[in-house]
Amino acid sequence: MATHKHRLMTMTPHNSLILRAHNLGCDRGGVPIFRDVSFTLCSGHALILRGPNGSGKTSLLRVIAGLTPIVRGTLETSQDGKDWQKISAMGMIAYQGHEHALKASLTAQENLRFWGKLYRTAHSIDDVLDRVGLAHAMGQQVALLSAGQKRRLALARLFLQQSPLWLLDEPTASLDTAAENLTKNMLEAHLHDNGMAVIATHMPFTLDAPTHALTLASVISQAQDMAS
Repeated sequence: MATHKHRLMTMTPHNSLILRAHNLGCDRGGVPIFRDVSFTLCSGHALILRGPNGSGKTSLLRVIAGLTPIVRGTLETSQDGKDWQKISAMGMIAYQGHEHALKASLTAQENLRFWGKLYRTAHSIDDVLDRVGLAHAMGQQVALLSAGQKRRLALARLFLQQSPLWLLDEPTASLDTAAENLTKNMLEAHLHDNGMAVIATHMPFTLDAPTHALTLASVISQAQDMAS
């Protein structure tokens, strides 16, 4: 079976961006999930989040995306060496969680056309579908696609957003080896174009790009360990 090896490129490189977190804390329903999380991430770099279930990997992604409030600490960005400011998701972040954000009754092509119009993309929808290996399935309803095909389509949506910061939750889940390699190629192309990514995963994940790791430990687990 043929695999796609050409790179997915953005139209123009992103501006220089730095993301800085200092002593972040997050609660869920009033219960602490994590505390004192700090990191600095620069353009062209990826941050891999690791940790056991319940340690807060998804919660941290949601905090960065602005979907979950910060209860402690600060999260700031600086573009092109300008003054630090509180992060804003508008035009900066593309978030892919466990849900695919796809309309099951529409075809793969129709879904991407919707997102393409929303993001005012300059990319050809059919070309993007071809590059993620879904050209043969562009006319199929999303409801009939396999789990791996839905994941590919969701990742193609990220590419249309033209956002410098990608937040990915288990991006290679349900993917075969060819699709996993394609996903990594997409990420490497994004980082090469001065983008950045924060990736939560429990699987081995390597990229041909500068990569850093951050291991989270649940506040609840820490408290239980101290009490035992």
